[in-house]
Formats: sequence, C-alpha cells, structure tokens
Amino acid sequence: MDNPVWHALQTVHKNFAIGTDTVCRYRPGTLQIMGCEDPQNADLNVLRPWLSAGEKMFMVGKLAAPAPGWTISRKLDCAQMVCESRESLIPDPTEDIIRLNDYDTQEMLELINLVQPGYFYKDTPLLGKYFGIRKDGKLVAMAGERLRITGFSEISAVVTHPSYTGKKYAQMLVSHVALDILNEGSVPFLHFVNTNVRAGKVYEFLGFKERKIIPFWELIMEF
Repeated sequence: MDNPVWHALQTVHKNFAIGTDTVCRYRPGTLQIMGCEDPQNADLNVLRPWLSAGEKMFMVGKLAAPAPGWTISRKLDCAQMVCESRESLIPDPTEDIIRLNDYDTQEMLELINLVQPGYFYKDTPLLGKYFGIRKDGKLVAMAGERLRITGFSEISAVVTHPSYTGKKYAQMLVSHVALDILNEGSVPFLHFVNTNVRAGKVYEFLGFKERKIIPFWELIMEF
C-alpha cells in the first residue's frame, strides 16, 4: 500500500505493465502512472523507450532519485483510506446503479473530463469494473476501480455532473463498488487530495479510515 503502483503492475495488472524488471508504467491509453521496485535507488531513464517527449507521469509514494531530463511539475498530498467493514456502506441505493461497458466509454470520458480532467483515458475502464447512474438517458454519475493489487482494489473516478450534485449519488456508487470489492474478498481503498474536505467527510461517513497521507508526484520527462 505504500508503493501501490508497483505492486499493482506486478500482480493483478501485470498485463498492463510495460518497462523493465525494476521500473515500469501502465501502458499508454490506460494510466499515466509509473512505479519502481525501489524508488529511492531507481533510474527513471531506463523507462525512456516507453515514454513520449513531454509526457507527464505520476509516481505514488516515495519519489525516485533525481534523474537527468526529469522535472517535478507538482506534488499532490493525498489521503489514502481503506474500508474493511461493510457496516456503514449503503446496501440498498435509492437509484438504479448500472454496470458500464464499452458502449459507455465516450460518455464516461466526457463526464470525468468535465469534472476531473487529465486522469482518465480511453482504456482506463479496462482496469476494473465501472458503474454509473443515468437520468433521462444521460450518464450523470460514475465510480469504478483503478489500481488493483492482490487483496486490494482502489476506488476511483468518483464523479457527479455539476447539475446533479447533492443527491448522494457518490455515496451510493462508492458503497456499491466497495461492496462489490468486499464480496470478492478484497479490501477497497481510495485516494483523494487531502484539501478536498467534502470528499473526506463522505468517505468517513461510509466507514473508510485514513491509513496515511501519500504524495502523488507529477513528473515530466524531456528528451
């Protein structure tokens, strides 16, 4: 959990990994995130063959040692929370929650890039299950799985269209995804920027407990 990207790419998401035995990334089109077996002693430049000039990549947790050609563009301090009990989750939502599929990809992209641009790509839905709520045929809220490690699954892409906030759609969707993960024998976890107080209160209400504050480092590689 302290190095979730590396462990995801070595276990459940091994088929999405490209790179070397010590540094790898999610393949383009899924996530712009990379992981290292030993971040503080890793050479990020070994990943150059699998990167594009100017491409932005995230590292989660410990930052790799400085390498020529890499620039830190920003640091996001995120709360990492886990939910090990279903006690506070919502078992019977008042809205119909549907499983999203390939036909919904374009709407998913449009919705999440309206609310949280830059983190969701065409093939991101391949990483796990995604669910949504529709109103008048329109996708107005969604949530699903991103990083998946043996025994753990990250809830991500929790978004609601600005015209439909305040209806507890996020609570229902997060509960639905968390219960699905728990039913499969894994532990749900999530990350959010720790200045997002509103999100934190929602997750605490649902029984998620903070494990630690973990940084997300955005890096840019120049050729």
